[in-house]
Amino acid sequence: MNPLEQQLQYPLGETQPAAGQVLDVAPDLRWVRMPLPFALDHVNIWLMRDRVDGRDGWTVVDCGVSREDTKAHWEKIFAEGLDGLPIVRVLVTHMHPDHVGLAYWLCERFEAPLAMTLTDYTTARLFSEGGAQGGATGGERAAAFFRRHGVVDGPSLEQLRERKSYYASLVPAVPPAFDRIADGDKVRIGGREWQVVIGEGHAPEHASLYCDALGVFIAGDMVLPRISTNVSVQDYEPNGDPLRLYLQSLDKYGFMPADTLVLPSHGRPFHGLHTRIAQQRAHHAERLAEVKEACAQSPCSAADIVPIMFKRKLDLHQLTFALGEALAHLHTLYFRGELTRHTDADGVIRFSPA
Repeated sequence: MNPLEQQLQYPLGETQPAAGQVLDVAPDLRWVRMPLPFALDHVNIWLMRDRVDGRDGWTVVDCGVSREDTKAHWEKIFAEGLDGLPIVRVLVTHMHPDHVGLAYWLCERFEAPLAMTLTDYTTARLFSEGGAQGGATGGERAAAFFRRHGVVDGPSLEQLRERKSYYASLVPAVPPAFDRIADGDKVRIGGREWQVVIGEGHAPEHASLYCDALGVFIAGDMVLPRISTNVSVQDYEPNGDPLRLYLQSLDKYGFMPADTLVLPSHGRPFHGLHTRIAQQRAHHAERLAEVKEACAQSPCSAADIVPIMFKRKLDLHQLTFALGEALAHLHTLYFRGELTRHTDADGVIRFSPA
């Protein structure tokens, strides 16, 4: 166990729902846990009893990726976990495949509306409809981006080129229409008011939900109990500063009471929101310090920083996140004026002390 986890409280202990099952975590609120085909092997989904336009049923928050095994688990939930009622709304926290992948299928099956933020809805549609030409998470553009930041391993670059349909394979479609949610909105779900709190840095416009009446915070990926939220510079926004945005976003959750029950997208429900936010701030401060120190020893590319920040062996999928996160820390120091950057004769961007 991560020792930082011992500073948090887990009201359900080790209990968690098996795939295709539901578990009650609060009044009219159920937990679903869907498998993922990655090292991060699951995503949490939340079901809330609701009534939309006269239809009794459930609002579902997030969906899982579009795979046949995920659909099969959903079929079991439809049959056994919804008290015979339909899904009446699909609310997606953000555009990453494990969250939006099956939104099209659920919305079509139940004639249910989709609710998302504008930026993440349009981004999801762009990436999904771009298909093999989208290059959102792979393809020639991504390979060139990795090459500029120090990944020179030929097989890895070739695998990146071959991943040009990666997003569309997990999100083959996005519903053609949606209901927009925005920061500060109050969404009524099951007669209770949920406040939309927008965070940035992990996704363009990530929506979390807070219900004061229940003392529950559906955090999505913005606050996770065991792992740190991935904050990456991407090839489609090569000069982004997502770590600054993420750290600023953490301030927005400070109004919630200390005993708030946090429902994260990965890991177990927990108490200790403010403790976890403080841990995240300390984590990134430590990473920034070690990145700055490394660059003081010799000019560093993002690829040079990856083994400093990540001590374990990484597969290609993990490397895409790790390099993006290494670059996010380099960019924050660069935009603060603490580092400079330059492109060397080999075409690789490296960072040095300012």
